[in-house]
Amino acid sequence: MTGRVTLVGAGPGDAGLLTLRGLRALQDADVIVADRLGARQVLQQLAEEGVVLTAEVVDVGKLPGHHPVPQDGINDLLVSLARDGRDVVRLKGGDPFVFGRGREEQLFCEEAGVTVEVVPGVTSAVSVPAVAGIPLTHRGLAASFTVVSAHDQIERIPGGSDHTVVLLMGVNTLGHSAHVLAAGARGDDCPVAIIEDGFGESQRITIGTLGTIASLAASRQVRSPAVIVVGDVVRLSPHAAASVTISSQPPRTHWSDALIAGLAVDTGLVQVVETSLNR
Repeated sequence: MTGRVTLVGAGPGDAGLLTLRGLRALQDADVIVADRLGARQVLQQLAEEGVVLTAEVVDVGKLPGHHPVPQDGINDLLVSLARDGRDVVRLKGGDPFVFGRGREEQLFCEEAGVTVEVVPGVTSAVSVPAVAGIPLTHRGLAASFTVVSAHDQIERIPGGSDHTVVLLMGVNTLGHSAHVLAAGARGDDCPVAIIEDGFGESQRITIGTLGTIASLAASRQVRSPAVIVVGDVVRLSPHAAASVTISSQPPRTHWSDALIAGLAVDTGLVQVVETSLNR
């Protein structure tokens, strides 16, 4: 008898944002195959709140640059567990279909004859900016937004500061991204916010502009995971109102500081930091 696989979005790491349907799937599961970001935090919080889950937990979490279980291995694991007659929950951070490779896993299972259900989750692209008081759209200010994976260097994104851009996985390419976005209609003065570890214990918000954000991030040693928001909507954040950095010059720092911070993996950041030194 073949089991089934349920792809569940764990949300941004707050158990309160896990859907009721997702919780029921976890309670019914025989095995939970969990990601690192978001998923493990939710499981821990549920346990602390007294929610009893009887399923075995298999950790397939990925760290930047270190994947203990490659994607092909995860795909094979899901099918193998289901063929053993077990009900499997694949618990993924955020939403399975937003840069989560959820559709890849669904197709692989279905091609192997395994039934798959998808339970959407709250994506960090929307929920994490909200903790900083930043809406992605706002009447009279922004009527559209784009969510981009900045794991690799981005290319030009049309629109001005009234079109919100959300960069996921973008800390290591921040200098390049700021340069590309500022080169268009947005300009150097376009507001930017970085929300580190949204909903986590180390949550921190950095506010600047496209012209200052790379240096600010280097000086503050910004770390992943983080969500980066670019556009006029950043000005609505109470953190922006209290921050002087949104109109200030970038701090003087050296590219070596950026290297220590783990940011200077592209030449864009080095150029931005060196430019600030020579002003």
